[in-house]
This record gives sequence, structure tokens and C-alpha cells, in this order.
Amino acid sequence: MREARPVILVAQPHLAPLLDVLAPDYDVMALWEESGQARLAEAEALVTAGEFRLDPAMLERMAALRLIACFTVGYDGVDLDRARARGVAVTHAGDANAADVADHALGLILAHRRQIVLGDRQVRSGEWSAGAKMLTRSMAGAAIGIVGMGSIGVALAERAGAMRMRVGWWGPRDKPELRWPRAQSLAALARDSDVMVVAARATEENRGMIDASVMDALGPQGLLVNVARGQLVDEHALIAALREGRLGGAALDVFESEPTPAARWADVPNIVLTPHTGGATYEAVGRMRGMLLANLAAHFAGEALVSPVI
Repeated sequence: MREARPVILVAQPHLAPLLDVLAPDYDVMALWEESGQARLAEAEALVTAGEFRLDPAMLERMAALRLIACFTVGYDGVDLDRARARGVAVTHAGDANAADVADHALGLILAHRRQIVLGDRQVRSGEWSAGAKMLTRSMAGAAIGIVGMGSIGVALAERAGAMRMRVGWWGPRDKPELRWPRAQSLAALARDSDVMVVAARATEENRGMIDASVMDALGPQGLLVNVARGQLVDEHALIAALREGRLGGAALDVFESEPTPAARWADVPNIVLTPHTGGATYEAVGRMRGMLLANLAAHFAGEALVSPVI
């Protein structure tokens, strides 16, 4: 008689490719299908994209749940206190895409500061004329302030240093091991930066921390870049600051709600937008897949998890 395989649920439709990846070793079901809903009480593991909030009522029905495995690096959609209280382990993809997100942040800075997107539009529209030369700003010598000095922040600082930018940072906790100076406050970092990059982990406590006062401190020549989570930036204040010229520019890869409505940004000046693709490389997704498989295998073998959150 064949031994029963562990039941695993995959939470979101965009993770559907994982069904075939997991099927050889597990009894894997799609949560968005009736067959998955019917087996909530049996599932010992739930695979999810960590930025999506998990329904507490659904989790209460998952009596056998022992592992929430976030396919992504982020896990802000998981209630860690609730998971801890139930004895449910939580894993994530570690630093699988930190280098790629840092690359993307640097690309956004270059795109805005060197007006690459505008230049592309001018060439395509026939607006490029011999008599008008577009002047842009150099990277070298510019002060970059990084909000959040985790793996992404450190990777970006290394890259910015290679571009001969002056690096500073701020976070709620000092990190004496870092060689870059920590600002006294978020406002001080904004005031002293030409470019400010948000790379912090999102929590309920820091929601909207990049508010109008921070944007005013960054000023009419400053550039705000967000590659972390949309909820960290007050979007209403950002749009107002850009329209009123109180902030020089913005480059965003993440938004308050995703996909963000196109109409929201249609007439907002001095902004470069990408559709949350900072960490979405083939290589990073491959690393995420490998870490997910390793965490699941370790859990069901009773071994130490590869990249635990709790």
C-alpha cells in the first residue's frame, strides 16, 4: 500500500507553476480551486507569496498546519505572532533576490537622473533636434541615502560606492559593523541626500513613514526611489509633492496597491515607474524555488529549516 504523501496547499494563482514542481513529492493542491478548499483541514504546509495577507479565518480551519512557506523574500503578509502562538513555522526565500533588487534600484536612479526614459521618448517621437542638447545629472559625487540597511541596502551601498556616490543610511537600529555613516534621523537623511532609496522591510509600525515632511526635507532637487513596499510611502503626499514641485522626482517599483491604476500616474510629472520587477529575474526565481524545496524537505524530514523566519 502506497504511503500517504504530505498535503500542501499553494495559496495564490500566480504561483500555479509550483504545482508541477511540488507534485512529484507531495499531494499538492491549489487553494483557489474547490479541491484545495475541501482539504484545508488536512494541509500541513501552505506555500504563499509573502506579501499577500493570509485570511485568519481560513488559517483557523487549517488544523494540521505546521509550516507557512513563503516563496518570496518578503513575509509581511504573515501574522508572525499568530503563527508563533500556534506553533507554525514560517520560512522565506532569504536573500535570494537582494542583489537583483539593488541592481534595479541603481537602474531606476540612472533612468531618472540621466533622463534615459525621457531620452527614449524624444528619439521615438522625433523631438530630438540638433539645436537642443538635454543636460542631466552625474552620479559621481551625489549623496545617496538608503533607508533600511539589510541585504538589499548593503548591496546597493556597494554599487553606489562603485559609482562614486557618497553613501549614508538610516534605520531604527545602529549597525556598528557597517562602514557607512548612519544619519541621526530619517529627516536628517532626507535633508542630506540627493537621492533617497527606500529598502526597508515593511511592518505596520513603519507604514507611511516616507511622508510629506520627509519629501519636503529631500526637496525640489531630490529623487525618491522605492524598491521595498508601496505601503512605506504615502502615495497621496508623493503625488502632491511632485505636482507642486516640492519634490524633484520619484522612481517607483512598488505601489500602495498592485497592480497600480494607470490613471493614478498619468499626469504626475518627473516620475519613472516599473511594475514590481526589481527582484523578478530568472536567476532569483530559481533560487527562491530551490529554497522553497529545501525548506519543505527539511520540515517533513524533521530537520532544521534552511531559511526560517520563526
